[in-house]
Amino acid sequence: MKSILITTTALVGFAATAGAQEVNVVSWGGAYEKSQVEAYNKPFTEETGITVNMIAADNPATPLKAQVEANNVTGDVFDIEVSDAIRMCDEGALVEIDPADLPAAPDGTAAADDFIDGALQDCAVANIFWGTVIAYDTTKFEGQAPSTAADFFDLETYPGKRGLPKNPKRTLYLALIADGASPDEIYDLLGSDEGVQRAFDKLDTIKSDVVWWEAGAQPPQLLADGEVTMATGYNGRFFDAMVGEGKPFEIIWDGQYMDMDMFVIPKDAPNPEAAMEYLKFATDTQRLADQAKYIAYGPARQSSASLVGMYQDGKTEMAPHMPTNPDHLETAVMDDPEFWADHDAELSERFNAWLASS
Repeated sequence: MKSILITTTALVGFAATAGAQEVNVVSWGGAYEKSQVEAYNKPFTEETGITVNMIAADNPATPLKAQVEANNVTGDVFDIEVSDAIRMCDEGALVEIDPADLPAAPDGTAAADDFIDGALQDCAVANIFWGTVIAYDTTKFEGQAPSTAADFFDLETYPGKRGLPKNPKRTLYLALIADGASPDEIYDLLGSDEGVQRAFDKLDTIKSDVVWWEAGAQPPQLLADGEVTMATGYNGRFFDAMVGEGKPFEIIWDGQYMDMDMFVIPKDAPNPEAAMEYLKFATDTQRLADQAKYIAYGPARQSSASLVGMYQDGKTEMAPHMPTNPDHLETAVMDDPEFWADHDAELSERFNAWLASS
């Protein structure tokens, strides 16, 4: 309790000197943005008086890079993936963050010891763990339902179009899992010409039946509109469609791709002090737990886990829907940001060439 009071007092004191300040937060839109508005933004403004302006992007790293390159930074806080955070930190584009400046857990545990491994980087602080998973429309399959990554590629048993993201990170690994590779050998395979070719060979088997998506809101919509019978997408988006909107979807957790989202502050942010106060507030124990009321993403702090309870409907237990649920980790592939920082450009070039080929 003491640490919470200190944090609150510091925020109130900051607000008193900040005047009518604002902070511009660039995130991913949709149900994810809503969860941040409810869990982070509203209580932050209530405590500090600082207005939070949310700006949606298909991938916030894209406008961040463009703003930095143009020497015209208009966003204060960006919600980006780990590999982008590491790369842009190495390039000197982001503010370094001292873990000692982050709020401790309610029992006094230092932030450095409370955040899950990998959640603190030199210039970034994670807020959520999330998974790219397969979902299918239950009304499209009679009898035996699909249950594995291999089933996603089985057009004969489970007919219909497939939805896949137009990027190599979340397509190549899935093709390898479906082809029998184990999760612990994915990066060794993707680091070899033979492994990459194996992935493309598997993707070739469904290429003509793929609908490619680029924004997180698209996969649930593709399923709802009947354009595809199965799609990969972010588990929280599918959860929102299933539980929040009552869509007849089910998730296949086999071969999920787990990643983190991280908050970063660019150098030359227009409101740097407000940005840092927002980052610290949004990544404290209670706020990360509160976000799970609105979307099925796992908090990045260990102390938040015991505070995760029901969905906002007051009847759905969130734990079974979390990507970090032990039952969902058996065949999960964890993102390797160092691998993608080194190989993203070359694999993206090869992936785009493959897309353009007949």
